[in-house]
Amino acid sequence: MWDSKLDMARIVVIGGCGTVGSIAVKTLAAYDDFSEIIVADLDYEGAQTCAAEVDEEKCSAIMVDATNPENIKEVIRGADIVLNVCGPFYKLGPIVLKAVIEEGINYVDVCDDFDATQILLDMDKAAKKAGITALTGMGGSPGIANLLAKLCADAMLDEVDAIDILHVHGGDEREGPAVIAHRIHSMLADIPMYLDGKFTKVKYFEESGIALEEEIDYPLIGKYRSYCYPHPETITLPKYIKCNRVTNLGCVIPPEYYNLIRDIVRLGMVSEEPIDVRGQQVIPINFAISYILKERQRILKETNFGEQRGALKIRIRGILDGNPHQYDFTMASIGRAMGDSTGIPAALGSILMQRGKITEKGVLPPEACVVPMDLLLMMKDVLGLKEVTGKGSPLIIESINHEGKIERIDI
Repeated sequence: MWDSKLDMARIVVIGGCGTVGSIAVKTLAAYDDFSEIIVADLDYEGAQTCAAEVDEEKCSAIMVDATNPENIKEVIRGADIVLNVCGPFYKLGPIVLKAVIEEGINYVDVCDDFDATQILLDMDKAAKKAGITALTGMGGSPGIANLLAKLCADAMLDEVDAIDILHVHGGDEREGPAVIAHRIHSMLADIPMYLDGKFTKVKYFEESGIALEEEIDYPLIGKYRSYCYPHPETITLPKYIKCNRVTNLGCVIPPEYYNLIRDIVRLGMVSEEPIDVRGQQVIPINFAISYILKERQRILKETNFGEQRGALKIRIRGILDGNPHQYDFTMASIGRAMGDSTGIPAALGSILMQRGKITEKGVLPPEACVVPMDLLLMMKDVLGLKEVTGKGSPLIIESINHEGKIERIDI
């Protein structure tokens, strides 16, 4: 176990009792790097419960309003690191980071909204002036996906041509409104992709996006059609890895549930402008989210979905020894939630930062400031990847040569 020299190190986890935050808090508490873990959330009772259940000595609770910059500053003042897992990031991410920069505190988040990521990256100059490190997108996708791509580009291929980030998940018992809001936002956005060596944007429901859809075989999980997702890897990876293509495709299972969300968005039932319904003002997107969550329970029951499950697959094509070559990296699990695959890397990223392993100043994605093996070895050797990811192989690496021969390798 790490023997921290900073006996009184403090971390504030904003959104700390949510789906992702509670996992991050639990992971942080398993290490000695932080003697004080502040579970900060608008849901004060939930934050108290989380703190008490994880570690009453290390953890304490505080209420925070992530829309209120002055309140954020009051809550984080005196902290060594702020870990922000409070979504949706396209609304709250810039507010929180601006407050953190003004307080001069190092920062980690799990931002998976590309438009929010761009706003955060634009704060790079302010972060450098404040002398802080702000690591954005330190979850699964983005996060682990970025670092596996960097590892492959740096140490496994001579040249990289294409990086495709693919993901599937479903059945998380703690899925809430913020997750649904992010999913709706993802379908409405102009989705960034890096195609033929150029940054471009596609539309989820139009031909430009449909053309990229693909049937993906996810080890342990099954084969599912995957759709364009506006995750930030497509805008950050090409800046640090020379290549011709970066895409991000994903889906939610069971398909009946995902198709319900797709149909509601396609019909335009997600406006944020109030409408009059029999004399009452109703905001369509609020109704849509509530309806989706209600129907989700019915669909999970009717499809006999069973345990929550998911997979993250990174497919990297390029040149090795003069021939075309492909590597597939897959982390798959049954019985583990989305919060695990996001919250654990976020916590480990915060620990690496506290240990002085992430030091470059400014606002940076993982591939710009994290040594991939630093994080991967922590997951493998310290926490134990099998424990982290539930049933099945934690990290599958397949090497596919120009003749189509597949070889499974160990990192």
